[in-house]
Amino acid sequence: MSHNQQTHLSDLEPGQEATVLQVKAQGPIRRRLLEMGFIRGAHLKVEKLAPLGDPMELVIKGYHLSLRREEGSCILVARLEPTGV
Repeated sequence: MSHNQQTHLSDLEPGQEATVLQVKAQGPIRRRLLEMGFIRGAHLKVEKLAPLGDPMELVIKGYHLSLRREEGSCILVARLEPTGV
């Protein structure tokens, strides 16, 4: 897989994978996101979205978690695209 464009985590769709570049949140929210594993270089995958699109279910560091899109907009990621085989 190769890195593609930078975007916010909240812009990803189910099935897309990305690498965390930066957490832009501040204070307690930033600390909470970092504690959940959103550190630079962490690989994640969007599993699914709730029926109305919020929250989103992710897999990061081997575990599933739900994150509100508002929180995801504070996380800058690089989308991973499959390489041609």
